[in-house]
Amino acid sequence: MASSVGSDVFAILALLTISSAVLLLLRHYLPLRSTPAFLLVPIFFALVLPTSALLLVPIDLASSARVSNHGGKGVWLPQRAVLVSWRIVYWLTFVLTWLVLPLLAEYMDAGYRDPKSRLIYSLRSNARYQLIVLSCAVVGLIYMIFSYGFDFTAIKALVMALAYVWGLILAIYLMGHGLVALPRKMFRKADTSGSLRRVQGHAPRVHEKLQDAISALDELDAQVTQLKQRKTGTARDFAEWIDELADLAGPPDSRLFIPPTPTESITSVPAVITERYLADLTRRLIRAKSRRARYIHEWDNIVRSASDLQTILDSKASKKLNFGRSTSFITPYMRYHLYVHVIPAFRIALGAISSLASVAIIWSEIIKFPAPHLSAVSLTVIHHPSDDNYQIGFGGQLLASLWITYMCVCALSSVNDVPTWNQRALVKRNTYAESACWYAGQIAKLTVPLAYNFLTFLPRNIHQNSTFYNFLGRLINLTPLGTWFDYLFPIFILLPVCATLFNLYSKIKNILGFGILEDDEGEEENPSGFGTGGWREGRNLINQDLQGNRSTTLGLRESPRVSLDTSRPSRAAPTRWVPPSERTTASARNDGGSGAVSSTRIAGSTPRSRPDLEPEPEEENFFTLFGRRVKNTLDTVSIDTPKWMQPSPTSPNQPSSGGFKRPKWFTAGDGDGDDSSTNNGAASNFLGFFGGGGGGSNSNSGGGGGRIVI
Repeated sequence: MASSVGSDVFAILALLTISSAVLLLLRHYLPLRSTPAFLLVPIFFALVLPTSALLLVPIDLASSARVSNHGGKGVWLPQRAVLVSWRIVYWLTFVLTWLVLPLLAEYMDAGYRDPKSRLIYSLRSNARYQLIVLSCAVVGLIYMIFSYGFDFTAIKALVMALAYVWGLILAIYLMGHGLVALPRKMFRKADTSGSLRRVQGHAPRVHEKLQDAISALDELDAQVTQLKQRKTGTARDFAEWIDELADLAGPPDSRLFIPPTPTESITSVPAVITERYLADLTRRLIRAKSRRARYIHEWDNIVRSASDLQTILDSKASKKLNFGRSTSFITPYMRYHLYVHVIPAFRIALGAISSLASVAIIWSEIIKFPAPHLSAVSLTVIHHPSDDNYQIGFGGQLLASLWITYMCVCALSSVNDVPTWNQRALVKRNTYAESACWYAGQIAKLTVPLAYNFLTFLPRNIHQNSTFYNFLGRLINLTPLGTWFDYLFPIFILLPVCATLFNLYSKIKNILGFGILEDDEGEEENPSGFGTGGWREGRNLINQDLQGNRSTTLGLRESPRVSLDTSRPSRAAPTRWVPPSERTTASARNDGGSGAVSSTRIAGSTPRSRPDLEPEPEEENFFTLFGRRVKNTLDTVSIDTPKWMQPSPTSPNQPSSGGFKRPKWFTAGDGDGDDSSTNNGAASNFLGFFGGGGGGSNSNSGGGGGRIVI
């Protein structure tokens, strides 16, 4: 009999690699030194155990094929080892998902000081949710007893089926959204200018949330300050707790935000201080600090991304790219080609591959019930699936692991798109403990149902031969309800796929007034950027931050960065420059030709000013803009006529203004008369070109009064 020593070594090395990757992930999001072990260990296992299912499913397929003498050639383990591994992975994941992590999350979010009060608060908070789950279990138990009698196997099947059903509903919905959203993000990121526009469009929302978070933290710090100033009454009984709250809030001089909160908006401290009030204040203060840290991190990422994208766009002229960060091994010219040509092409190729993978998964979900042998996923994993002597080699195992990984990535990438869970976020080195527990629970809750859903893509004689089916699938299919749900419900993946593909979420938002998923389609439908949260507003906010004006807008420390538009200053209002010599001449002309200007006139007179031009909106159509500019030009010319358009003096005693001399045929008569007659004659003779009559006494003079006689 062949030995599995090589496969055992490979499986152990793969498990160590997964554990190391999970530790690095935890180190990225959590401060390992300050995180308690009773929180860190459950989160670690909640990530390692579901991730190991990505490795265990392909090993299970190859091991089942070898036991059945079908010729499995990949990494395989003994049947007993595979069964024990599945039991450990499933039941530990089940306990962590439904019991340990929810209790830990509420325990860390309790706000009380002593562990007993925290535990009571956690149990009380989870009782409502657990009561709903227990009610569903009781209903299912009654159904199982009337259908199959009271049996321990039936009870275990009910528990596993209910957990699978809930996980599959959530997984199918999130995966359907991610199968469309993930390739779309790849294609969009390949366009640098479009990515910059979307980052700028997202900036106002994050900026507003950051301001709200800072204001909320200001109010809570003010409450702590008022509480610390109270030295009498029930506050003396909690003096140590109040001092801890003051240390948690930080002294006023060391706060990062400058603008004070108005005292009118601060909630007054109650007359009687209780333990429940202090716990609630502690909980809200910790949440507010975490929320502020989250949006500071998001805002910094937006500013950095916008700066990098603008730098990439500006480098197309010089073909040299430098982000201002130390990257000594790449020259600016190589960096330019990397970010302008190589990375966009790679993203387009990755988006195309992801699109094909999404189409294959959707097709496999639809076709697995009527014709599972036509599944696109099955054809890439199983060699000769229609033959009884099918084979599963290392290549098929690798592809199976990649398929499950892609399904899980699509589902987990959609978690942040659902605004219902926006209160939780992953922040670098500063993730809130309750958020860390929640995300670990979601990973554990989604991975196992998706792994079993992958098995249903394969032909029935293959996936029913696996150990995973005998352990989980057989119990799920124990009742007709489980069989129907297992095969027919995944077809509903078309609902989130079509909703994301045709942007039905924004249409639902417009009809009902609220959104289900966050998306950026609104920016594409409004390219001008006008309105609340437009990309123009985001560009201005980012520029203010890059210019070091963060302390005036957000109340944070200044951030001396380089502006995105330093080479393109903003356009000022249109002005007309007048030389000093002409200013003197104009003032002398207004004084009637006198050489001196009286001080009373200077003090009391108001000089003739040009009419205010109508303000131009930022964007108009061509005809409206052209008409507005022509009107402004004519209004300016009618008030301040340029020298070259002024008529030459008719009297030799008048000084020359440098204007052009009118021809005789354009004047009223023989060139005699005052200015008024000249002007009236000019107007009447201008009408003479079109056959009109002259005006005044000069119209009947000889020569036709200025008419052209043919």
